[in-house]
Amino acid sequence: MMRSPNSPVTAVLGPTNTGKTHLAIERMAAHSSGIIGFPLRLLAREVYDRLVAIKGPKEVALVTGEERIVPPGARWFLCTAESMPLDREVSFVALDEGQLGADPERGHVFTDRILRARGRDETMILGSDSLRPVLRKLVPEAEIVTRPRFSTLSYAGAKKLSRLPKRSAIVAFSAEEVYAVAEALRRLRGGAAVVMGALSPRTRNAQVAMFQAGEVDYLVATDAIGMGLNLDVHHVAFASLNKFDGRRQRRLTVAEMAQIAGRAGRHQRDGTFGALVEEGPGAFTPEEIAAIEGHRVPPLEHLYWREGEPELTSIDALIASLERKPDHMMLRAAPEATDLMVLKRLAAEDWVRDRVRSPRAVARLWAACGLPDFRKLGLDPHTRFVSRVFRHLSEARGHIPHTWFADEIARLDRVDGDVESIAGRIAAARSWAYIAHRADWLDDPAHWADRTRALEEKLSDALHASLTQRFVDKRTTVLLRQIGADASHLPVVIGAEGEVTVEDHPLGQLRGFHFEVSPDARAVDKRMLLAAAEKGLAPELRRRAAALADAPDDALSRVGAEVHWQGSRVAHLDATANPLRPAIRLCRTLDVLNPRERNAALARIAAWLDARIVADLPDLATLDALSRDAAAGSRVRALAGLLVQAGGLMPRRAAGALVEALDPDDRKRLRKAGIVIGTLDLFMPGLLKPRAAAARRALLNLGDGATEGASVLHRTAPGASLDHGYRPLGQQAVRIDLAERIARAAHDARKGRTPFTPDPALATSMGLTPDTLARLMAQLGFQGLRGREGQPQRWVWKGLTPLAKPKPPPRDTSMGHAFAKLVALTDD
Repeated sequence: MMRSPNSPVTAVLGPTNTGKTHLAIERMAAHSSGIIGFPLRLLAREVYDRLVAIKGPKEVALVTGEERIVPPGARWFLCTAESMPLDREVSFVALDEGQLGADPERGHVFTDRILRARGRDETMILGSDSLRPVLRKLVPEAEIVTRPRFSTLSYAGAKKLSRLPKRSAIVAFSAEEVYAVAEALRRLRGGAAVVMGALSPRTRNAQVAMFQAGEVDYLVATDAIGMGLNLDVHHVAFASLNKFDGRRQRRLTVAEMAQIAGRAGRHQRDGTFGALVEEGPGAFTPEEIAAIEGHRVPPLEHLYWREGEPELTSIDALIASLERKPDHMMLRAAPEATDLMVLKRLAAEDWVRDRVRSPRAVARLWAACGLPDFRKLGLDPHTRFVSRVFRHLSEARGHIPHTWFADEIARLDRVDGDVESIAGRIAAARSWAYIAHRADWLDDPAHWADRTRALEEKLSDALHASLTQRFVDKRTTVLLRQIGADASHLPVVIGAEGEVTVEDHPLGQLRGFHFEVSPDARAVDKRMLLAAAEKGLAPELRRRAAALADAPDDALSRVGAEVHWQGSRVAHLDATANPLRPAIRLCRTLDVLNPRERNAALARIAAWLDARIVADLPDLATLDALSRDAAAGSRVRALAGLLVQAGGLMPRRAAGALVEALDPDDRKRLRKAGIVIGTLDLFMPGLLKPRAAAARRALLNLGDGATEGASVLHRTAPGASLDHGYRPLGQQAVRIDLAERIARAAHDARKGRTPFTPDPALATSMGLTPDTLARLMAQLGFQGLRGREGQPQRWVWKGLTPLAKPKPPPRDTSMGHAFAKLVALTDD
């Protein structure tokens, strides 16, 4: 991954809401493999979840200090910048928020990635426009692209908490200030969600879900929201313009203000920003407002740097290399970070020097010093903790005792206490999660990784509950005060067309299980009536759940990757390695059902999908059964599995090693199942018939294809490709079963390697041009001989080009990727 001089480097610069991160995700998804480094664990997790939905969980990895999800065949990695696996060669590499190279604490990490992390085929550096001058000097080969903001960001003036518009985010710069603002909003406006960088992804997602769902109208956050987290925020209000940066209290820079304010607005919707006070240090100056609105940020004059590949021959050499001064005018030596301070303190201990006498021991010591101070205890307590960790790593088998690990986990396994207490336990648990993901530090790291993950989830759920209880007022008696009666007694009426009314107020429409609020139900009194109406929908939703569980086949339909019931969406089909068995995910509108009702709905949809596959694509259903038939043998099952993934047809070379390994019984079993092992392709002829081909295209989302099973298509016609069952040959594409018929006729006509002239009638009847036939014969292993002018073309058998190197079948290959690899096997 490092130092690929021929790999193009693109720097995509611009303000927030320009789609930079989305662009990087799209670019990485288009490559065969990739890594993106993010500034926050929360952001890495957010993008990981998005990419898993696209590529599937077996293809995508998440690597952070405290979390490591790396399936054996993972090809796309989402990481924090510190955790990017620089020793892995991948096609694509990106670094997000590259301007953080100017951060005194973490800047050297981002600078190192800017200088050294490269993809084999493409590299992207994302960041603020302030990065432009240093990039021109440090990475002169980079092409710099500027992206404009999608929407307008404007100053809305100072507003008190009590007058903030809904969908506002209030930004504070300490946990104490965040809690104080959230408490005030609870009293004034009914509550707020809380987002801080120290929260676990699970807690943060639960809090954001409340805000996104409209359960609360306000969100209080630290500057963590400035690092690209996607939130539906209309207005950003600054509770303060000063922060403690780890060394001193200082005013935010214009770049920091712009980064945070830019969270307002999303896509094409404009956003606003402001402060809570009109005057004093907490108010914006006219110059700052003009710079933020105009997206003008001061250019960076330097980035912080520290040796990314330090010398490990000895402790002293390690320290010297980490303190080495940069030799470039745009780089500054990074301030002494916590890991280096801990290293120096441990280097002064005689017992440490006695145990560190080899490069391997130095590397182990340096890894231990890299343990982050998640608990923010300060240098002395953190050094003592690292010292104890390294003492265990440098003695006996070099593993941390499971008794110590287990005792510490047990000590943290409590959910009592207030918000601060639970948050402190989560911070401590992050240290143990970090240790658990060091594969060589524990005797059974996988076990302890699961334990720490379960602990963090438990504490995260408790923290979410505690935050909600403390900062959100449910106001369950509002309806009673407004209408003077029990809300459950209100007459909720659902009309024949799904219209919902309460006390003659039209509140909206119930479509399937989704309730759409009427535009005129936005006044305060109607919102209160709406809450009562939603309670009244429960019986109707239960009735509809029973109807869905017993739905006839004609009431269900598939629209792309969605399942509809009576015309309304009820489930989404998530792609898996087996296109016949997508993962069924019920729509969130069905979350109101109880587990029994949800399971009944899932079972009905699954049964309907299976029946539809058997009815529309019986050949594929047979193939799928063969892939799971224990009596078929491993070779047959493996080949059948590959064909299922490919939708029942694939070039023979894609499974060359498997085909060559088949014995006569295997081939007989495959023929009996309807599989043709052709010279060029493996296929099931039934899938090429018009009805089956149309059903197969819909199943695999292939788009338009050839109509009525045409024998030959023009190269530019819809469906003229291998994944549709047509082999491109020059200006034509020939259906693969007909190409196989020509192959058999040619082999029947030849006698050994004696030149022969095939009967042209077959190719002519199919509509093949002489050029197409010549290309096909060449792919089939025949070489044309020059003859006299006017004489028919003669051919001689030369044999197919052998496989360069047999490969084992891939563990999990998506349809799109399989055919992308096969482009090279087709002739222009």
